[in-house]
Amino acid sequence: MKNLKNIFLGLTAMTTLAACNNPGNSKNKTANMIAQQDSTHNHEHIYACTMHPEVTGHKGEKCTKCGMELQPIHKADAAKLSVNILASPQPIEAGKSTALSISIKENEKNVALEEVHEMKMHLLVVNEDLSWFDHIHPEEQQDGTYSVKETFPVAGNYLLFTDYKPKGLGGEVAMKKLEVTGTAGATSFELNPKAVATMAGYTVTLINANDLKTNQTQDLQFSVEKNGKKLVESDFQNYLGATAHIVMIGAKDKDFLHIHPVSDKRFPIYAQTNIKKAGIYRMWAQFKIDGQVHTADFTVNVTEGEKGNDEGKHHEHQH
Repeated sequence: MKNLKNIFLGLTAMTTLAACNNPGNSKNKTANMIAQQDSTHNHEHIYACTMHPEVTGHKGEKCTKCGMELQPIHKADAAKLSVNILASPQPIEAGKSTALSISIKENEKNVALEEVHEMKMHLLVVNEDLSWFDHIHPEEQQDGTYSVKETFPVAGNYLLFTDYKPKGLGGEVAMKKLEVTGTAGATSFELNPKAVATMAGYTVTLINANDLKTNQTQDLQFSVEKNGKKLVESDFQNYLGATAHIVMIGAKDKDFLHIHPVSDKRFPIYAQTNIKKAGIYRMWAQFKIDGQVHTADFTVNVTEGEKGNDEGKHHEHQH
């Protein structure tokens, strides 16, 4: 990741930069299978809170404002990391299982990763128009790579966001694009405002969907109902170390936010974030009840807020 200023909410929050494809190699016809994301990591031992950069300290210490573990922010010696994704078989075909192999390397050696929210790697997959979303977890192999299978529903371009944390370093997110052949979707998807999502009898409402702004710490307030009953936090099961997982992706630049809620008696799902860019965003909130993971999708318009208007809230946990 090149821009640590886009870190938000907690343990490993970052916006993404597009990974560089590796075409033009006559010995390798999988040009659209390999992405390389160069991330500069420095090893100077300076640690700060990702949401409150004025709070600094040493490794293992926590922010005095929000209680989150301090992360290495300013580092001196540059060491390049590359994220490579191989897809097989080629070409990738819609509706058929595709094996994905992901490696994260430094100087051609696989890098050891730390668990974050019960997994060493989170892979968020969307199609380019942001109408389809999947959150999967590649498994570590003996050679240090990570593997998972995915079935892409229709033809088109897909974006793969690899969310990971190298040992001793801050969290990273790398974006990779894949082209999928086959039958295209029947209709085009329109980014119309959407604040209410229904699935499996649940109604999930982003209560403050019309209030989202940049340049301030922003609440995300959700209500969840089933059969006319309003649910509370205790109705939810642990899902990957949190009450829920929230992902936001910008429609224009594909800016990526991975947010984790914190406890709040007013809302069953509640989080805070700091959105850097105004524009249309797609949002997915995932939660688990009775052993079943549910995904609620939203479309929101984030408007420009006044600069310097951060309210100083600090209950965040974001990637």
